[in-house]
Amino acid sequence: MHAKLKIILLLSLYIGAERPLQAQEKTVTNSTGMEFVLIQPGSMVVGRYQPTVSAYVPPQPGPDGEVRKVLPPSAYKVAEKMAAEAAMPGFEVKLERPYYIGKYEVTQEQWEKVMGSNPSFFQGDKVAGDAKKHPVGNITWEDAQAFIKKLNRLDKKHLYRLPTEFEWEYAARAGAKDEIPWAEARARGVISDTTMRQVGSKEPNAWGIYDMIGNVWEWVQDYYNGKIFADPVPPRSGKLHVLKGASFTGDAKNATYMTHAAGPGNGFDVGFRVVMEPRP
Repeated sequence: MHAKLKIILLLSLYIGAERPLQAQEKTVTNSTGMEFVLIQPGSMVVGRYQPTVSAYVPPQPGPDGEVRKVLPPSAYKVAEKMAAEAAMPGFEVKLERPYYIGKYEVTQEQWEKVMGSNPSFFQGDKVAGDAKKHPVGNITWEDAQAFIKKLNRLDKKHLYRLPTEFEWEYAARAGAKDEIPWAEARARGVISDTTMRQVGSKEPNAWGIYDMIGNVWEWVQDYYNGKIFADPVPPRSGKLHVLKGASFTGDAKNATYMTHAAGPGNGFDVGFRVVMEPRP
């Protein structure tokens, strides 16, 4: 075969193989009723921590004329030094392949369809509204793997797995570079509450994904490294796996996509969402 023709054929085969990825729908619903959002490749900075210290302001008299006590200027100098020592520049993470991630956390209804049972503590009259639309809870990492294994047997078109921590965080950030403001966390997440809520009850993030802050903690694939932030290369082994995003019991410290925790946590407020990929 002529060398030039051979190159053209090889290129057309390569382009043909790539075209399905580029032509994928932005959202997909599978046979179990699980909805997925397409995440395009990109990059983010993980583990960046830049603490700030308020500037020293000399004591000022209040409305009653009394001068309130404040820390001396030397204390602010010490705080500035400590903040500088604690600062971390972070590291860049590149997501080079597109993937689908659950638009919502896996619900009790979807769990029952696949597994035939419901391990959630918050069921029936323990929650407001339709409990089946609430995220499944009381899930161990091994439980999540069992669900995924069975889902892979049921669906012949797609493959399912837990997201990596970087895939989860990239989707949760939805393009944001800095920490999520507290007001936005409250608008998007079921946090500082007494029970979980129906999925999608709060505002989505910029990419149309719901409940990545609050409702239930979410398992990811990675092992926990024993630190507040992830490492550039996740551990290859360990005793605990990573949880992300906080739950309905979360507060300002936990309601973030930047740091991580380790399971099993409380248990009753732990769930997950999955990543979907086309079968080869």
